[in-house]
Amino acid sequence: MTDKVRDAIIRIKLQEMTESVDMVKEHLPDSVDSFERLGIVKDGIYKRVEYAIEDVFDVCAILNADLHLGVPGTDEDILGNLVQHGVLAPGTRQNLKAMKGFRNIVVHRYGAIDDALAFSILNEHIGDFALFRQEIEHVLQSVREK
Repeated sequence: MTDKVRDAIIRIKLQEMTESVDMVKEHLPDSVDSFERLGIVKDGIYKRVEYAIEDVFDVCAILNADLHLGVPGTDEDILGNLVQHGVLAPGTRQNLKAMKGFRNIVVHRYGAIDDALAFSILNEHIGDFALFRQEIEHVLQSVREK
């Protein structure tokens, strides 16, 4: 992994992701009942989660390209390449696949989202973004040291 990596672009994406996640945390209430009554704020939470997930997959695509890990056909191919080459841990791959699934529900079935399920997922997995950031920071550090 000694090839040139677009460190600055990746860091910008990580910062955008973190800002979105921080906004979600700031506005996510303590109860599902409160969440269901948020109205337009709830819509904003869903949108910010969508943005954060898109930033995650942008970072993965940049790393896949910059490290010359193979030409992917899908996001799943990118994750596979990153795990196969030791850039991401297999557990991270599973978390990111789940994120992608959640994003697809938010984007494609917006009116039919089960708010109680979404609230549960958000509370349980909002920390996955910080874990992803830590893993990518470690990757960037490793690339710099080589």
